[in-house]
Amino acid sequence: MGFLNMERKWVFPLVISSLVCIFLLGTSFNMGLVSSLHTINSIFPIFPSRAIINQTSPYFAEAKINQVPPPPTHHPVPKFAYLISGSRGDLDKLWRTLFSLYHPWNYYVVHLDLESPLEERLELALRVEQHPLLAEVGNVYVNNKSNMVTYRGPPCASDYPLVTQDDLLDTFSDLKRELNFVEHTSRLGWKAAQRAMPLIIDPGLYQTTKSDVFWVTPKRNLPTAFKLFTEGYFQTVICNAPEFVPTVVNHDMHYISWDYPKKQHPHTLSVNDTARMIASGAAFARKFKQDTPVLDRIDRELLGRENGSFTPGGWCAGEPLCSRLGNPTKLRPGRGAERLRRLIGKLVLSAKIRRQQCS
Repeated sequence: MGFLNMERKWVFPLVISSLVCIFLLGTSFNMGLVSSLHTINSIFPIFPSRAIINQTSPYFAEAKINQVPPPPTHHPVPKFAYLISGSRGDLDKLWRTLFSLYHPWNYYVVHLDLESPLEERLELALRVEQHPLLAEVGNVYVNNKSNMVTYRGPPCASDYPLVTQDDLLDTFSDLKRELNFVEHTSRLGWKAAQRAMPLIIDPGLYQTTKSDVFWVTPKRNLPTAFKLFTEGYFQTVICNAPEFVPTVVNHDMHYISWDYPKKQHPHTLSVNDTARMIASGAAFARKFKQDTPVLDRIDRELLGRENGSFTPGGWCAGEPLCSRLGNPTKLRPGRGAERLRRLIGKLVLSAKIRRQQCS
């Protein structure tokens, strides 16, 4: 009994002390003194930190809102594939064009057509095989199955770049990959009246004697087949495929000058055409004669080429420069990229406004 009475004496003070502690704790919350707990908690981690809770729990919306967004990723550097063709006597022209266009990130197929003698074709293959850098990178291929080619479309030995490959790669890094820069027209102009509508009779089909063809009247209606793009296989296909029509940008990135009145082939460019070539903003120009002074000027002022070397870029390493392979995705665009961006910006904007580039 004495032990029980003694235990009861301790119960009352214990209850009173607990009530006082609870009262003081509640008062401290109301007075804002609980902020000091953060300092205490930093020394003695009694309460889990809110930051830790938010980091470990995926269910707090604040965790998603307060997260710093990742830095924007850079667009990957595109790859270009070039088919460079030449004909009889074009070996050195083709070789110079290849060096002006070369970049280790791209692919190149070089081709001398059937009019080229076998010796020139073998010499081209030997040059590619024995060049140290080309052999190391392995991105230049010689087409050994020579064929007849057209000067329209792929670059030929008479083409030459007006911008560096770093300029071109940097500009196209920001463009949508589905765009197709294809020049075409369905506006026949004078060809409709002078070539398509006249009726021409070939006496050799109806008579046993030879004589010249002659025209008869009246003229016929314009044949629909004549509206196919002459010398334009890809233009004809792409403009008749609904899924590709919205991707067409009506420009082939070339600067070409024509004599007046127009002749069968474009005007041969010279130093006098340099200012107009640069002002056009185009990436390429044609046509040029072999080793003409205008090519030396383009090398010196636009491409930075010296002594027949590759066009320098961010990838170049070694001594002399560009004799060894550096980082192929390192780009150093120059003023050519600025000109090209202005041109492409206008072309793409025009394509969006018109919405129908194949009309």
